[in-house]
Amino acid sequence: MLDYRIYEHPIIDFKRGRLIKFTYNGNIIEAYEGESILASLYALGYRVFSRSPDGSRPRGAFCMIGKCSSCLSYVNNVPNTRICIEPVRDGINVVSGDGIPEPPANISSASVRKEIVDTDVLVIGAGPAGLQAALKLGEKGVDVVLVTDHFRLGGQLVKQTHKFFGDTRYYGGVRGFKIAEKLVNELKKYSTIKTYTRAFAYGFFGEGYMGIAVQGEEPVNLLVKPRYTIIATGATERMILFENNDLPGVMGAGGAQTLMNEYGVRPGENALVVGSGNVGLIVAYQLLQAGVRVHGIIEIMREIGGWIVHAAKVRRYGVPILTGHTITRVEGAEKVEKAIVAAVDDKLNPIQGSEKEYSVDLVLLAVGLQPNYALLSQMGATMKYIPEAGGLVPVRTKYMETSIPGVFVAGDLTGIEEATTAFIEGEIAAYTILERMGFTDVITERDRLVDFLWNEYRMSPVISRARQGKLKATVTEEEMEKLRRGMDI
Repeated sequence: MLDYRIYEHPIIDFKRGRLIKFTYNGNIIEAYEGESILASLYALGYRVFSRSPDGSRPRGAFCMIGKCSSCLSYVNNVPNTRICIEPVRDGINVVSGDGIPEPPANISSASVRKEIVDTDVLVIGAGPAGLQAALKLGEKGVDVVLVTDHFRLGGQLVKQTHKFFGDTRYYGGVRGFKIAEKLVNELKKYSTIKTYTRAFAYGFFGEGYMGIAVQGEEPVNLLVKPRYTIIATGATERMILFENNDLPGVMGAGGAQTLMNEYGVRPGENALVVGSGNVGLIVAYQLLQAGVRVHGIIEIMREIGGWIVHAAKVRRYGVPILTGHTITRVEGAEKVEKAIVAAVDDKLNPIQGSEKEYSVDLVLLAVGLQPNYALLSQMGATMKYIPEAGGLVPVRTKYMETSIPGVFVAGDLTGIEEATTAFIEGEIAAYTILERMGFTDVITERDRLVDFLWNEYRMSPVISRARQGKLKATVTEEEMEKLRRGMDI
């Protein structure tokens, strides 16, 4: 039997839960408690988890955070279940997705319990921004409802094995998964913080109610009515166009990190990384740590996009970085078997005759992220397309308030940056809410953070593009009032 689980790792000691069994396409699968269904299957060599609507093309793991549709399957006869964020349980029956499913006949809204919750603050997203905001609110005894669609808290921190750079106040020198552990443990100190995992914020409705679908043995339709809301939904992986880019084995870099660093599962044996930004360089090094051979890093631009310190690490292991190259296609039957790359001209078009072939089973796309803006857009917030910020982002004030009074944002949803700024933005949003609730003692610290963020931290040349994007999305209080009245600014 194939086994892609990682048993020795230079940084992480994978402590797996008890052995359990479930059924997949009629076969008995052995898994470990704490794994997602997809991670358990991937560890045993499964690569195809669903098929295209017409059934002709296989689909494999891509994002691993429940934001794409590549792993939609049936779980106990419920279709369109994202098995990458669905935990394994004893005795469940899982069937791979195939085409467009029929809705289950035995499920109705009447069978789902409804619960109405009034709270001071609703925080949507439990990554660095959401967790930091919730903790600052909890310190003041504020009632907080914190929700995440994953079955564990921590967001993208749980899969980051590298040590963070920057200010030690924001965990500089600490590995990401250790930061997640610390923050989650801190949450337990505050009885006023109520957390919901496997909870999907699906819409904002009249009279200020947010609909939250909470999955579990007894599903709950949670209608939360908060005085204030912080949305920290993060970002999703980008895709690029090339032939057969939907073939299993083409995966987002973050998806590979989830398999390797969260679940201890090797995402492949031979890999090619597309993109030489910090994410691409870091994930290439993490692949090496997991025992995966990295054949190269491909970068369409003429220069490496990430920090030299990260590039130096992979080069010491003999991994070539090919600038001025792009991927043109992958080949394989039901999964990637070969990748073809080519040099590009000054207009970034592939040069005929320059092709190189790589025998790989894994192609990782580290080509950027885009803000996960859907919920905020549905709420009616003013949005703006800013390429430097990663796409469509909410317009907000320097105190992180959107055009919807009382609704705040923080983290990559506001524009792609990194974890340190997510922590800071989460704090700024929390402090502003606390000020409105009468905690005037937080104003000095809030304003100090705003000054530090804009006039010190973001002044670094290496994040100048992110700074430009954030500046374009930030307006004054006076300009925000005009937007709320439907006026141009």
